[in-house]
Amino acid sequence: MSLYDLTVNTLGGAPQPLAGYKGKVALVVNTASECGFTPQYSGLQSLYEKLQSKGFVILGFPSNDFGAQEPGSAEQIQNFCQKNYGVTFPLFEKIATKGAAQSPVFKLLAEKHGAPKWNFHKYLVGKNGEVRAAFPSNVAPDDKTLAAAIDAALKE
Repeated sequence: MSLYDLTVNTLGGAPQPLAGYKGKVALVVNTASECGFTPQYSGLQSLYEKLQSKGFVILGFPSNDFGAQEPGSAEQIQNFCQKNYGVTFPLFEKIATKGAAQSPVFKLLAEKHGAPKWNFHKYLVGKNGEVRAAFPSNVAPDDKTLAAAIDAALKE
């Protein structure tokens, strides 16, 4: 099974088959609005704008798993992201990234690369839906190692 075999709900609650992203390189990020890493939304948006035309997408999954730093409703999260960071990349329904209620998306992502240890953990997924690498929260969206990994995935 690959990431692109799963269906999730958008932040608005509509089912979204991830198969629509097949053939693209995806950076899957567990996000939170009240975290010290929240300013990464700005860098993620810049990365998305820069690489979207090359077949790259960022998939944001809000989560309240770490420090209860995503307490808001879907509407509050959407408004916060648009107003403060101009986020246009896809955001999905708030989910669990770990534990007994772990979402199928994060269960699959964590199989080979481990579950997130905090908000803004990043998984790089290749065009085939397979996880290529994982980056901890302190790896910023403009990090050279992350950029090189994305570039390599886009060239495949």
